[in-house]
Amino acid sequence: MEERVRNQIEFLNSEYKATMYNLLAYVKHLDGENEAALKCLAQAEDFLKPKQDDQAEIRRLVIWGNYAWVYYHMGRLSEAQAYVDKVKQVCKKFANPYSMECPELDCEEGWTRLKCGRNERAKMCFEKALEEKPSDPECSSGLAIAMYRLEEKPEKQYPVDALKQAMELNSKNQYVKVLLALKLQKIREAAEGERLIKDALREAPNQTDVLQKAAQFYKKKGNQDRANELLVRALGSTAHNSSLYCLVMCSYREKLEQLQNTGDAESSDSREKMEELRRLTMEYMHRALERRRSPLNSYSDLIDSPEVERCYQLVFSKESPRAEEQQLYQRYCDLQEYHRKSEDLAALKVLLQFHRNKQSIEKEELTQQA
Repeated sequence: MEERVRNQIEFLNSEYKATMYNLLAYVKHLDGENEAALKCLAQAEDFLKPKQDDQAEIRRLVIWGNYAWVYYHMGRLSEAQAYVDKVKQVCKKFANPYSMECPELDCEEGWTRLKCGRNERAKMCFEKALEEKPSDPECSSGLAIAMYRLEEKPEKQYPVDALKQAMELNSKNQYVKVLLALKLQKIREAAEGERLIKDALREAPNQTDVLQKAAQFYKKKGNQDRANELLVRALGSTAHNSSLYCLVMCSYREKLEQLQNTGDAESSDSREKMEELRRLTMEYMHRALERRRSPLNSYSDLIDSPEVERCYQLVFSKESPRAEEQQLYQRYCDLQEYHRKSEDLAALKVLLQFHRNKQSIEKEELTQQA
């Protein structure tokens, strides 16, 4: 998550950057890096300094509340109390000393919940904010993204109109643009969708989330090479994103399987291509393994990409694989054996054997009960 947030900060307006640094401070706090969290909060404050209106003052409430929280957990109680007092003063100015409700705070909460995968709650936050500020581009974008991710959960969503509204309010939001393109592709308006994709790539050629969604568009179109090219380019901006390495790994694996299923798989040219694809599959699997730090690091990236989630579970699961995953694990064992990667091969075989032993024990228990 940290890598993704940092990458997105580069492409955001100043007030949005403050929101992302707030979130980054929370991630640092969870990792036990409270000094780093304080630095992130200072950066969030810096981005709001040029603004001296009421909206900026309300946004500072979130930063000051976070300061109080971090200082409290560091045992620096006098500094924590100083920030609590600042929060009380602003709340008293706008409502009462202990609480207040306003669209700015709802919007802040919406983005935080969205980044942590709480899409339904995020949608509610943005809807509440838009009741007070119906033309706010930030809240409109947040609502559109939440609806895109929810699709039909818990009930059918209609994100196309929301995405178009968000684009009208902020035409520079390239991420919203590629989400709209994907939805248009789904409702058979692929030509308009591709126009938006090309426009977004021209405006934000290195924005990781834009590249990833554009790759998804071209994969659905059947242009696997273009999709893979965009994913590899995305890695240039976020070299530590393990889920992206998983995506590239899956892409090479699929190309390998397609080649193996063709009639001329035994030709010398095909064998060379398969050898290279095996090598690339293994290379990106190892890169993904090297960059894995914690589930939180990749959680938000997996929300709307079942394929990455499957690859992520396949490579990183510490639990025994489910029965339907046995064949996938066996493929990786075969690949490891082909490349003589003994350490990884041993780890994968342990997972397989653990699952088989577990199945044998369960069968034996059922037999005894019978």
